[in-house]
Amino acid sequence: MAADWRVIGDADGAAGYSPQDRFGAHVESCARVKIVPDQTKWNEGYQVGLQRYCTPLNGLARGEAGDTYYSVCPPQTSEGFLRGYGLGRKLHDARSRIDSLRGEISSKESRMDERYRALKEAKDDNQRRNIRNEIDDLDRDIRRAQREMPDRQYDVDQAQRDVDWFRANPKAPLPVPGY
Repeated sequence: MAADWRVIGDADGAAGYSPQDRFGAHVESCARVKIVPDQTKWNEGYQVGLQRYCTPLNGLARGEAGDTYYSVCPPQTSEGFLRGYGLGRKLHDARSRIDSLRGEISSKESRMDERYRALKEAKDDNQRRNIRNEIDDLDRDIRRAQREMPDRQYDVDQAQRDVDWFRANPKAPLPVPGY
């Protein structure tokens, strides 16, 4: 009841929330206690908060974190924000691919260990042959993922170099790839 809607709007803008969704959520929760949010004051605060959100370095941080961007930045700041966001997202995605490969290898190694235990308990040649084939397939998948790791690590290293450059030069135009 004593909410300062400018302050709430400022915090929502600084967090990059979608204005329609976020204000709608405020309306919904306030309706439960029979309060009507002040949309004008909230929007004034939201616009102030966007000024802190829509910066190149914040775009970089939001991209690295894998956050969703709701196209909230005004045209005069969106280009810088999106440059940072794109570089950060590229690094985030490259790291995610590495993590995914590591998880895939670990999962297949565990499955392989389980299949080796099953092989010891196999009752007949047909069952042993099927288990060996499964082990061979798992081994092939593990080796494929291991061969892919250096390429994905290269992607991470390249994206990290771009991010480091951008952190030092957030307002400069991006260099040509391979600078």
